[in-house]
Amino acid sequence: MDAGVGLRAKPGAWAGLGNPRRSSTARVPVRFEVEKFAQPLVLGSDRRSCGAKLKVSCSRKPAGIDKTYYSADEALVLKQKAEDVVPYLNDRCIYLVGMMGSGKTTVGKILAEVLGYSFFDSDKLVEKAVGISSVAEIFQLHSEAFFRDNESEVLRDLSSMHRLVVATGGGAVIRPINWSYMKKGSTIWLDVPLDALARRIAAVGTASRPLLHQESGDPYAKAYAKLTALFEQRMDSYANADARVSLEHIAVKQGHSNVTTLTPSAIAIEALLKMESFLTEKAMIRN
Repeated sequence: MDAGVGLRAKPGAWAGLGNPRRSSTARVPVRFEVEKFAQPLVLGSDRRSCGAKLKVSCSRKPAGIDKTYYSADEALVLKQKAEDVVPYLNDRCIYLVGMMGSGKTTVGKILAEVLGYSFFDSDKLVEKAVGISSVAEIFQLHSEAFFRDNESEVLRDLSSMHRLVVATGGGAVIRPINWSYMKKGSTIWLDVPLDALARRIAAVGTASRPLLHQESGDPYAKAYAKLTALFEQRMDSYANADARVSLEHIAVKQGHSNVTTLTPSAIAIEALLKMESFLTEKAMIRN
């Protein structure tokens, strides 16, 4: 979630529900608001969602995106490619999919900035909606199914809006219903080598990764084994994305021996290139 966005549960959201953490299966009937602290431009109307009400208001100029991710030269390329892509987007949302730790949030913020979109992290929206501070705690107090139900509701509501870049959770792709929501916009798969993902996750710890935190042992070996198993389950689903951004491919093009030297801006530029290719081809077929 970018710094310019406030998200809060509406007063009285839990009225009559008792302890909201007792249930392990039911969806949470909660109302929440997302708003930018600037002159609002309402992107979507209020909707009911499993007893929830999602209202998103965004400023006319996205705020809170850290522009230090890229140099002046990179900024120019990003600006040029964004200008090429925008006419084909027709204000549709962009959804980033990929394994945990693949950089969806970082790259998503850059894309939102250069496209003039607003950025949202679906995991953060679920956390705020259910009133629990982390995905790991949601898994622990309830279940993965409980989280997935609420994740689907968040994606459903976001799909009715426009001009958003949404970083999805790593497992959002496993439910076909989620694809029906995301396909209302454009989808980009950030494909990162599992070895690089495992090293990145092991370096920061697995406490925030509920699907990786159960086993004991060497952090890298544990992360790599679990990521491999998860990827085998999900790779066909990731392949449903409109565009695939392969970090290995970017590294080869830039003459790097591995993907760890790639900057987020380089990945964002490749995402814009892939999206432009997909959208222009789609427009030609349609015409």
